[in-house]
Amino acid sequence: MIHPTAIIEPGAELDSTVAVGPFAIIRKNVFIGAGTEIGPHAVIEPYTTIGRQCRIFQFAALGGIPQAIKFGGEKTYLKIGKGTVIREFVTVHRGTEFGGGITEVGEENYLMAYSHIAHDCKTGRQVILANAATLAGHIDIGHHVTVGGLVAIHQFVRIGDYAYVGGKSAVVKDIPPYVIAAGDRATLHGLNTVGLKRHGMSQHTLSQLKKAYRIIFRIGLTLNEAMERVKAEVEQVPEVVAFIDFLKSSNRGITR
Repeated sequence: MIHPTAIIEPGAELDSTVAVGPFAIIRKNVFIGAGTEIGPHAVIEPYTTIGRQCRIFQFAALGGIPQAIKFGGEKTYLKIGKGTVIREFVTVHRGTEFGGGITEVGEENYLMAYSHIAHDCKTGRQVILANAATLAGHIDIGHHVTVGGLVAIHQFVRIGDYAYVGGKSAVVKDIPPYVIAAGDRATLHGLNTVGLKRHGMSQHTLSQLKKAYRIIFRIGLTLNEAMERVKAEVEQVPEVVAFIDFLKSSNRGITR
């Protein structure tokens, strides 16, 4: 399962079912789970853990040291969840000590060609990064998020569950869950109705989210006033509660 031209350093641990293509380089202190495929010329740097049933395509570079001026060579980590697909020329860097020490890519992510995940980022389950989407450091992306091609996301931004970010957007503030955002600088364009329906959200829950969205973003209230009105006028289904909790916990400010 390992091509004779691949280089695997002593100290790397690969399950017996891992396949490694020609000229791939796997450094020491790398752990790769069952059924994962490593493509030609891929480079996996130290302190990287890759889950089972992942597929790493040619020329991907995983676990490189972060592009952070303050990084001092400390031992930090990259963890990639099971079932993740990483396409050609993707780069994912490990964490920094000052940022928590680990970069985490969630389960069943799909990282398209040339996308980049910088140090200390965390992505949830079933996240899609389209071609050349770029995450700066310390970004937190929720579950089932889609980020379009050529999107740039500022460091420390959060993106909530089920959000959709349109292509060529520049994101500088937090994007709430369940919404569509697009533009330079990104602004909100309503709920991600199609995506929410595809994931099985009920019509009743959608209607409550629409009420909450309108109160918060459409009638000119301050954020605190709007959140109080949502509590009073909108049924507190779990998704509405999550929406409000996300707004409350924002440090960087909310995309409007």
